[in-house]
This record gives sequence, C-alpha cells and structure tokens, in this order.
Amino acid sequence: MAMSGAGGTPGGVGQFLIGFVLAVVGGWLLMNQVTVTSGMWSLWGYNSFGLSLVPFAAGVALLFFNGKSMVGWLLTIAGLAIVLAGVIANLQIYFHPTSLFNTLLMLVLLFGGIGLIARSVRSQA
Repeated sequence: MAMSGAGGTPGGVGQFLIGFVLAVVGGWLLMNQVTVTSGMWSLWGYNSFGLSLVPFAAGVALLFFNGKSMVGWLLTIAGLAIVLAGVIANLQIYFHPTSLFNTLLMLVLLFGGIGLIARSVRSQA
C-alpha cells in the first residue's frame, strides 16, 4: 500500500502541518481579542427565561408519565431548541481594541493557514 499525503493526495503533508499551525495560532490570537457576554432574556420588557422552560418541563413530565409519548418527545426537543436559540440570540460579542497591525497579523495567520491547508489537500500533479 503506497503512502499518501494530506487528504489522500500525493505530497502536501508539510504544507498541511504549517498551514494547520498558522491557522491555529491566528484563530487563537483572534479569539483571544473577543469577549462574549450574555444579555437579559426579555419579552415585552419582562424577564422571559423561565417562560422558555415551560415546553421543556411539560415534555419531561409527559415522558416520565409515558416514555413513548410522541408529544412528550416533541415538547422536550422543542423546549431544548428554544433554550439553545435563546442563549445564542442573547449573546453579546465585543472585539477588544487592538492595533491595525495586530488585527492584520491575526487575519493573515488565520486565512493564510486555511489557504495552505486547502492547497495541501489539492492534487499536486
């Protein structure tokens, strides 16, 4: 069995590893400049997190009563989806102030690494 390179193509392992390291470093530096906080869940000015748990709680109650209840499974899954969507929708993402040089360096490392990875898995012949 012949040895193949990155992505099953001949060669490209060195490019792949260099690209991977560049992408990881660039991604880490970029994500290190970001702060993620959550806001208050509100519906018409009132806190609504508890309201989003009602379908989930009803679904769990139905599943404890009858584990094969289709309505119980639908309510549980829908309740989890509502909670997940609510968490994502209420996130606030801030990019810390940094110099243009640092920002460009982060982006060049990240996208240059991704480009090298893509190039390494392409056939070299």
